[in-house]
Amino acid sequence: MGKMSEDEIYMSRCLQLALCGRQNAKPNPMVGAVLTLPLSPSQGEGCRIIGEGYHVRCGEGHAEVMAFASVNADDEPLLHEATMYVSLEPCSHYGKTPPCADLIISKGVKRVVVGCIDEFAEVKGRGIEKLRQAGIDVTVGVLEQECRWLNRRFFTFHSQHRPYIILKWAQTANGFIDAEGHALEISTPFTQMLSHKMRAEEDAILVGRVTDEREHPQLNVRHWVGASPSRLIVDRQHPLNLESLYHHNVQSLIVEGGRKTLESFLVQGLWDEIRVETNTQLTVAGGTRAPQLPSNACVRKRDVYDGNIIISYTKVS
Repeated sequence: MGKMSEDEIYMSRCLQLALCGRQNAKPNPMVGAVLTLPLSPSQGEGCRIIGEGYHVRCGEGHAEVMAFASVNADDEPLLHEATMYVSLEPCSHYGKTPPCADLIISKGVKRVVVGCIDEFAEVKGRGIEKLRQAGIDVTVGVLEQECRWLNRRFFTFHSQHRPYIILKWAQTANGFIDAEGHALEISTPFTQMLSHKMRAEEDAILVGRVTDEREHPQLNVRHWVGASPSRLIVDRQHPLNLESLYHHNVQSLIVEGGRKTLESFLVQGLWDEIRVETNTQLTVAGGTRAPQLPSNACVRKRDVYDGNIIISYTKVS
């Protein structure tokens, strides 16, 4: 990757800020905002940050509101020369809070840089159009892929009317998820903690009836801090209803079942991300084979912890 542009630098800061809302912004998207002013000739070239904010909690001020609130009194009269960077298109409708597009216009900022368009039907381009009609210079698509990835759960939920689905399993070095039907300690204490961290970041977790009856998994976040995901058990008599999850505002779902449960999602193409942990030191004589990765699975990230390899896959379009 080459040298970042000034717009990319400040958008990168927006993404850092947005992540601070990971736990409490749901079901709203994570958003970060930065306000900058050009340096005076005596200070040199470039800009300085005069305000920052992120969406802390659903129902409270959006990132843009928080950024404006952080501007000090000396800089307030200079907002007409300011640029606002925001990772997601400013809202243009009245929800639990007033439209951020209207606030930006009222503050008189000169330029707005947007990471990506909001897929939510109530927004979707309207905020950007409102800003442009007010005479504000708007740039869209700075670090767009990174901004879209940050809120992939939100976008999937609103565009496909279902949760973002993460299939997850752990396997031995020779590709088994159990030993002749008996559960295995494949994860290390550290990678187990990482699994619980992931649970705290998702809305629901699912296993099949056989796994539930055989292993009695707690499926909670006892090794991390945060809310435990909703616990779902499925079988032929109680199939998964994605439409029901959508209406209950479940934006993300972890599937941690056995092979049959995982394959039921794979054969339907009902997945957005697959995370596989492999214990490179552990082998068994036999057991249940791990599911086969689909041909459209592409490696996004590979990490090694305590000798265990964790690979995250996403779909190739």
